Amino acid sequence: HSSVLKQGKALNFVHVRKEWETGSGIAVRYGVTTWYKSSHFLSKHHHYSTTHTSPVASIHCTDTFQSTYSQLLAGLADRLSVAQLSATFALGLLQAIRFLERHYQDLAMDIEKGTVDPRITDKDIRAALETRLAPDPENAAHIRKECGRGQWKGIIRRIWPNAQYLEAVATGSMSPYVPILEFYSDGLPLVSLLYGSTECLFGINLNPFCKPEDVAYTILPYLAYFEFLPVESRESCLQPSELVNLADVQMGKEYEIVVTTYS
Repeated sequence: HSSVLKQGKALNFVHVRKEWETGSGIAVRYGVTTWYKSSHFLSKHHHYSTTHTSPVASIHCTDTFQSTYSQLLAGLADRLSVAQLSATFALGLLQAIRFLERHYQDLAMDIEKGTVDPRITDKDIRAALETRLAPDPENAAHIRKECGRGQWKGIIRRIWPNAQYLEAVATGSMSPYVPILEFYSDGLPLVSLLYGSTECLFGINLNPFCKPEDVAYTILPYLAYFEFLPVESRESCLQPSELVNLADVQMGKEYEIVVTTYS
């Protein structure tokens, strides 16, 4: 993963979501939002800008249109540097390519003129993009040509020819999106690196370049205390049986995961 990024940059489609409070005043927000607003990430955001095409301002924008448009614009302007395309989930990658289908003409116009679409009203995003963009008619012509063919098979390889793989969670409820991503990428490896939730990370894929249907995650027991609820039938969930520890799970049985975190 790190060696690939030494050869290029990552185009990572991600953005924070709006936060809210419970009735008693407890802050509630998504895990991705927590990470990208954390002091740990913010202290390293200058390094992020050297390894990723997206401006940090695009990630911090809660307006989905402005965030996606600006991340695509930056990723298209610097498209020959992109070695990896990623999102938290496979659906996020698919949504980004569908967004490109709908808006490639506007994106190409901005790249041709070195401008930022007036619909991008976030001042921090505009400031970040304006320092990165210069008129590039040749790049714009390539984007119009490839996207205007009406043939979207392999569009990721054609727009980002140096991309070596895609990265996103592609298992479970994300597995139905794998075939269409393979269509768009013309068979680029799809890496499903880890599996987690807002509460904690569960495990990692120790064979990251395996086929999506062969992915298995190795649980990291120090990230939380994991217990397993045996599921024999739909009804058994309503009458919980005794929880099983990680060391006592049995091959071939189905379980719901019960997580106890430090907090």
